[in-house]
Amino acid sequence: MDFEILYQELANGALIIPALLSGLSPKEAALKPSPQSWSMLEVLCHLYDEECEDFRQRLDIILHRPQDPWPPINPQGWVTERGYNQRDFDEMQKRWLAERERSLSWLRSQAGADWESVSTSPFGSMKAGDMLASWVAHDNLHIRQLVELRRARIENITKPFTIGYAGDW
Repeated sequence: MDFEILYQELANGALIIPALLSGLSPKEAALKPSPQSWSMLEVLCHLYDEECEDFRQRLDIILHRPQDPWPPINPQGWVTERGYNQRDFDEMQKRWLAERERSLSWLRSQAGADWESVSTSPFGSMKAGDMLASWVAHDNLHIRQLVELRRARIENITKPFTIGYAGDW
């Protein structure tokens, strides 16, 4: 595992995610393409909660307190429990970016960590390197989701025109 590359991927997320959210009104950010899908605001709120309550916190446990239990989380349930789609879009962007900067600062201080450190979690044994790699992959999963939501937005705002000439999606 190359820590510097994974660190840079998370730093890149601090640029890519805000760029994918730029130019949206709060109303557009809260738009759900279907009842079961997430809005861009819900994705952002999820990323914020994951930044605070999941990846950084759990990586810290694996590295420094592997005997500690993992605090419970409920990412799917939080969407409605915490009213993600009713939150202030601009405020959540600021809050997520501040937490990502905090994560990057903390993570930089962990550069020499033992990435083979193991903790037992509800998901079985997990190494610190697994958690860091999963954090990066999680960013990319939601970057893809935001790209798909932006495409759906483009399809909607360009009607009655079609975007088929752009290529297969």
